[in-house]
Amino acid sequence: MAQALMPGGVSSPVRAFKAVGGEPVIVAYGKGSHIWDVDGNEYVDYVASWGPLILGHAHPSVVQILQRAAERGTSFGATTELEVELARLVCGAVPSIERVRFVNSGTEATMSALRVARAFTGRDKVLKFEGCYHGHTDALLAKAGSGVATLGLPDSAGVPLAFTGETLLAPYNDTEAVRQAFERHGGEIAAVIVEPVPGNMGLVLPEPGYLQSLREITERAGALLIFDEVITGFRVSPGGAQMMYGVVPDMTCLGKIIGGGMPVGAYGGRADIMEMVAPVGPVYQAGTLSGNPMAMASGIVTLRILSNEGVYRGLDELGRRLAEGLREAASAAECAVTVTQLGSMMTVFFTDEAPRDYASAKRADTERYGRFFHGMLERGIYLPPAQFEVMFVSLAHQQRDLDETIDAARAAFVEAR
Repeated sequence: MAQALMPGGVSSPVRAFKAVGGEPVIVAYGKGSHIWDVDGNEYVDYVASWGPLILGHAHPSVVQILQRAAERGTSFGATTELEVELARLVCGAVPSIERVRFVNSGTEATMSALRVARAFTGRDKVLKFEGCYHGHTDALLAKAGSGVATLGLPDSAGVPLAFTGETLLAPYNDTEAVRQAFERHGGEIAAVIVEPVPGNMGLVLPEPGYLQSLREITERAGALLIFDEVITGFRVSPGGAQMMYGVVPDMTCLGKIIGGGMPVGAYGGRADIMEMVAPVGPVYQAGTLSGNPMAMASGIVTLRILSNEGVYRGLDELGRRLAEGLREAASAAECAVTVTQLGSMMTVFFTDEAPRDYASAKRADTERYGRFFHGMLERGIYLPPAQFEVMFVSLAHQQRDLDETIDAARAAFVEAR
């Protein structure tokens, strides 16, 4: 029925299980760290709606505030106190954000941030990195990672060459390639946009000094540095990857966690840059549902819970234990994998060494990952249905969930081998 009504039966490609084969899970409901499908099967969930559900499914505080917000009105097309409060929390936590504008998705956030960067600098070109995904806006669908990497597509049909003609590409973790791009096009480059910790070619970590080098190169050239922290924002630390690595960009894009499971996005940065945005400045961007009170309410509750003492230490410890357990399970099964991990994010790569860029990530054995995925699914563990994605641990996960996952992995790694 779903395939007769929607392309592939889904509203986002990776959900169709094309990368791992088999029939996709049709989810009925979730609670805490678990989800249940329409057939009544229960799974420990490490997709977490692709990252937003850092508190777990149907957290009581989030459910309660959403019920209250709905009773007061689901949309106004006008500013609310909730919107102002979430803006205060975001600006107070993220080092680079002095002013913020809420939108409805990460794609909207990156699209809008680049428009502002071009207007602010008076330049047209943008440098992005192979395997970094910044949403499905036309100009950025070039070696974009995420679902594009999963399906093996170099870009997307329907995108004119003229739309990507102003997009420059460089390998991630390659400072020299960035320097060369600026030597050739420095006066034309408006911005460098990067996932500071890529999560859309699997989890790939920045090498020491790499993010600092991007900051130095862009400052010298008069270009803006934009961090796409849609995934890492409020996930790896209260101030995102920029706080963790001590590198402050000019602009930041957010999403996922700041909506607590509701559709949301945001972009922000220095006050002088954000004053380019209408109605203060000449850059037009608008949205009927931007600042939606349901998303604002859910985001406020989520960020307040995350601000409690020790939350991130506990979350990081859960991530470390799970990653170590998966490594030990793979070693016992004599299955060659690399588990990359940062806090509550991780990827099981079917490669002999940790990838440092898109090219090395693509050497992962996707067929073996598919066997591993189904071995885990059969044992009640729901992993990302694609090699080039990230697992997420939530505050709802307990040690028993981790133990169940590691036990399942011991058998699934044997099958994958």
